Amino acid sequence: MDHKKAKESQELTIYPASLKLKSGAPTCVDLFAGAGGLAVGFRKAGWNVIGGNDIDPDAGATFRLNFGEAVFFEGPVSSLTTEIVLRECGLVPGELDCLIGGPPCQSFSYNNHQRSEKNSRARLFEHYLRLVKGLKPKTLVMENVPGILTIGDGSVIQEIRTELKTLGYECVVKVLSAEEFGTPQVRRRVFIVGSRVGSPAEMIPAATHRSASKPGVKSDSNGKRLKRLVTVQNAIGDLPSIPNGGGELVSHRGSTKPFSGFQRESRKGTRKLFNHVCHGLTKVNLQRIIHVPEGGNWRDIPRDLLPAGMQRARLSDHTKRYGRLAKEGLASTILTKCDPHWGAYIHPTQDRTISVREAARLQGFPDCFLFAGSSLGRHYEQVGNAVPVPVAEAVATAAMTHVVGRKVKPKVRPNGESVVRVAA
Repeated sequence: MDHKKAKESQELTIYPASLKLKSGAPTCVDLFAGAGGLAVGFRKAGWNVIGGNDIDPDAGATFRLNFGEAVFFEGPVSSLTTEIVLRECGLVPGELDCLIGGPPCQSFSYNNHQRSEKNSRARLFEHYLRLVKGLKPKTLVMENVPGILTIGDGSVIQEIRTELKTLGYECVVKVLSAEEFGTPQVRRRVFIVGSRVGSPAEMIPAATHRSASKPGVKSDSNGKRLKRLVTVQNAIGDLPSIPNGGGELVSHRGSTKPFSGFQRESRKGTRKLFNHVCHGLTKVNLQRIIHVPEGGNWRDIPRDLLPAGMQRARLSDHTKRYGRLAKEGLASTILTKCDPHWGAYIHPTQDRTISVREAARLQGFPDCFLFAGSSLGRHYEQVGNAVPVPVAEAVATAAMTHVVGRKVKPKVRPNGESVVRVAA
């Protein structure tokens, strides 16, 4: 991409698209895009991603690297106006098929002990709604953590519902579990979907895989057979061994071959392996994790090796800390730091943390997706902040059916001649 052509607009830097779009595909713009997990899912489902926005320059570098077909607006969403989006993306109000995005979730997260609906980050969803009002997309998909449902005694989610109704959108709010859509990870996310062209319930996908909470249930309520869960081994078992603190940003795969459908799908589009690099653990942490068996955690570590705070912990506390992944299990939620002190991020068989590529696999990113930025820590952060790609693709596929089914409406003139009208 030619960065010399980037334009400054107040606090925004606008990077033009460098690749052509697919002809005839429905269009979406991604707000609070981060690295682009939601956008990857939409593109895999056949959408044209024509624009993206994020304030983080490292995440923006990753988005631009992987979405050359999209205009990218780098800077605060508060500086992004309807007029700028319409002009740079070549749209008129009402033409965009879907506005997608996940406003920052840290203020809503149950992991945040100072969670509040009143701080400035918590109110960024107002800019999403402002752009909905100006762009008038046919549909919208907003994603967040489950905590958004209860923050402020439910006032935030009610405010979003009320404003969307005022703007002419019916909406549905649904919690989706990542593993039920083929993600090898336990992760629950809230999806707010809205439509002004039909019933938004059509945009909520049905689960395709079994549930982590009910693994013995093999069929859905309609009797349709559910697929088996995608395990950690199914997802990352083909990736080559690397040492603690080792790996390469770009490497050949060596003699490793895929042995699961998930791995074969992940490898499509590239013969190289990107971002298979891991953090280096300190000597004391290495001394701790060698005592942790597959599927184990901090309770397997000799007490005198534990941090002082954890020596005082009850055995029922912190069950994921210093956890080693189980090959035939699911990963716990991938966070922005794959640090063993915060969760189960130790490789199943190697004495190291999982690599950026392994974390990305557990989020459903294809291997052809490259992570850019100023440091290895920022790569992990981008992965952890992303929407799991298989969930995004499932929502995008349902939204595609909803939009395309109404995109072209045949009309017959009195003389019997057929004409085509594009839905408003």
